Amino acid sequence: MNMIRARIAGTGSATPEMILNNADLEAIVDTSDDWIIKRTGIRERRIALKGRNETTLNLATSASLKALEMAKIGADALDMIVVGTVSQDMHFPSVACFVQDALNAKKAAAFDVSAGCTGFLYALSVASNAIATGTCRSALVIGVERLSAMTNWEDRTTCVLFGDGAGAVVLTSSQDDGILASALGADGTCWELLYSPNGSPNVPEILKDTYRKPFFIKMDGNRLFKKAIISMADISSEVLEKSGVSPSDIRLVVPHQANFRIIQALAERLSIPMEKVYVNIHKYGNTSSASIPIALDEAAREGLLGPGDIVLLTAFGAGLTWGASVIRWSF
Repeated sequence: MNMIRARIAGTGSATPEMILNNADLEAIVDTSDDWIIKRTGIRERRIALKGRNETTLNLATSASLKALEMAKIGADALDMIVVGTVSQDMHFPSVACFVQDALNAKKAAAFDVSAGCTGFLYALSVASNAIATGTCRSALVIGVERLSAMTNWEDRTTCVLFGDGAGAVVLTSSQDDGILASALGADGTCWELLYSPNGSPNVPEILKDTYRKPFFIKMDGNRLFKKAIISMADISSEVLEKSGVSPSDIRLVVPHQANFRIIQALAERLSIPMEKVYVNIHKYGNTSSASIPIALDEAAREGLLGPGDIVLLTAFGAGLTWGASVIRWSF
């Protein structure tokens, strides 16, 4: 009997209208366009504003509607909605429950997953396993963040990194294509490398209309940089072995967009040429849980993927957490 797999049937993404470029940041903190580009590869990022009602829910819902349209599936057919996020509009209920209401997906179970920047891959693994075991037949998996709400705009080492956005995929069951293998990892002993202490630093005038939370992002960039490369490379190798796929078989790598130098180092460790690695960090910065589904949606809509293509997804985030999935593309 053939194995049941979860296949990606549709993708979607949504980003706020406001673009905050490096020149704007030069007026806020002691930094420069040249320094930011050399250290991170980021040129601009999107920022959610209250005046435009760019809530976590609205970004997630917009991305979901696009994914459902591509998949040609109605929300009433969904059995599960899983959202990866650390920046909910409210502490509870979950973003997923609000999305369920917004979509009128009445029969879908709905819950959030908190795994930092690896949140989307954790959510994808949960939904994929549910389909593989017959718990559900179709699922909506979302990664969404408003990291501007917890950015310390006085910290030049972190405020240049983060942006807002949402990405989504629709999963359905398949006996051929789909998610071939996934692997997840975590190391809670290293939590202090990336966390959110209490506090609400001052917000510059240009960003007064952003949402704010009573905590902010604190990061040990140098130690995190090294840990990210090793962890993503190791788990990517593990999941490739589990799926019986070699690096040469890969059509496209879609990594978490945290830092261009990390992405380059990861490709080198996996012996994969950069031409096979999708990069959009220059446009959006680090959107945490949203970065992989946004990039995957762009790659799909740009015609970079076709039936049978092998795709590697890999991420690393707060927790510390990391993960990877190998997918045989189906459309």
